[in-house]
Amino acid sequence: MNSVTVNEIVETLNVNFIFGEEFGEREVTISEVSRPGLILSGYSEFYHADRIQLIGRTESRFLNSKSSEERVEIFERMIQPNTPAVIFTHMEKVPEEIIPVATRVGMPILGAPSKTGRVHANLTNFLEGQLAERLSKHGVFVEVFGMGVMLVGSSGVGKSETALELVQRGHRLIADDRVELFMIDELTLVGEAPEILENLLEIRGLGIIDVMNLYGVSAIRRSKRLELIIDLVLDDGTVEYDRLGSKRETEQIFDVLVPKVRIPVKTGRNLAAIIESAAMNFRANSLGYNATEAFNRKLDELIRKNNQ
Repeated sequence: MNSVTVNEIVETLNVNFIFGEEFGEREVTISEVSRPGLILSGYSEFYHADRIQLIGRTESRFLNSKSSEERVEIFERMIQPNTPAVIFTHMEKVPEEIIPVATRVGMPILGAPSKTGRVHANLTNFLEGQLAERLSKHGVFVEVFGMGVMLVGSSGVGKSETALELVQRGHRLIADDRVELFMIDELTLVGEAPEILENLLEIRGLGIIDVMNLYGVSAIRRSKRLELIIDLVLDDGTVEYDRLGSKRETEQIFDVLVPKVRIPVKTGRNLAAIIESAAMNFRANSLGYNATEAFNRKLDELIRKNNQ
């Protein structure tokens, strides 16, 4: 099971420790964030204690309206041994009654200056990205004209060399060799490089190069939505291809069907230019224009004219 520590949340988001920095290695394993509502009034059914608890202005006003003894009872109900952390937004004053309860279970208390809704959105997005199920695929991931394109194919087919030429043409490298894929919501599939391989590109005969150091920060990107897969296939004369592009292939990754194009690799072919064209053609298709259908319409019209 994937997990993220409270320390990583503090380092990444605009939150800080109010109490319990020594508990910063406490793990978070669930991406959902809860705002304790009915639990504050004593109704504990359906309460999810294993989530980060977000206390905003409304909850703080309710707590301040209670006596010290009542606040102790509330925090003892709300904070369980599996509660990862409690975050107070708007930098609300933290009731002192929460400290002994948090100490007993080893739980940190955090503060955030932002509004509750913004903290909730940022925290959820971060946790979903970090805790999502991941799939590692062999390939090269690049951004071409703003689109996330993954190049796949057998070893030695020229994926990394093609990516290098695309970088030189002004596009961006995301990952070489291994692409980590994960879902950030039900429809969006995102890819990124393993941390150890970030910014690196392996070119046969040359070795490993650091793309960011050679071409600048504009030549790399940390992550990107995967929109198109291009399969580079060595053309040995035995493989048949769709010459008109009328067939639509897809590859299922998790629950997403990703469009897929097969491109034959031959000596002398400018793969970078072909991949640029494939990306632009896919974008045109997504906007409603299909060159193959337009060609077929013109051909049908020409045949009708000739038969008249």
